[in-house]
Amino acid sequence: MRILVMFLWAMALVAADLPRRAPGFALTDIQGKWYDLYDFRGKPVVLEFMQTNCPHCAGFVAVLEKVQQKYGDRVKIISIANPPDNPNTMSQFVAGHQLTYPLLFDMGQVAYSYILKPRFDLPAVFVIDANGMIHNSFEYGPMTRDIFEGNGLLNELDKMLGAPTAAPKRTPGKK
Repeated sequence: MRILVMFLWAMALVAADLPRRAPGFALTDIQGKWYDLYDFRGKPVVLEFMQTNCPHCAGFVAVLEKVQQKYGDRVKIISIANPPDNPNTMSQFVAGHQLTYPLLFDMGQVAYSYILKPRFDLPAVFVIDANGMIHNSFEYGPMTRDIFEGNGLLNELDKMLGAPTAAPKRTPGKK
């Protein structure tokens, strides 16, 4: 029995690393405008699952703004809020953080179709390539702080897009 459990656990780890198609969805923002993931096919998407009362989610807004500044229309950013959020809390968050990308509302079905487990840490972000495949995913935690608080997400997008990363600056007189 123990061997079977270990085998199933190992298979789950291997399967988690395999690329998979990003689940489709159609959700509305606070104005009632519909967004369908399929509308962005051909363009990379940064998909964030968050809650408006999450301090790490609020801090992640600055990182997403850096992504938007660096890539402009080449990369689409979409945030999805889940309960206990509602249109009022979402409106306050959008206004307070001056979001320029859509914040959509999900009752949990879309989040579960991506995360595939009942509990997860917020924020959670999925990097989806232009072909609609999940390139990578991250949940907030000690090992992923650079993704959510530093330049890790920019580096991840550079790798996916094949963009050269900036070479370290050399100090004159040093080799």
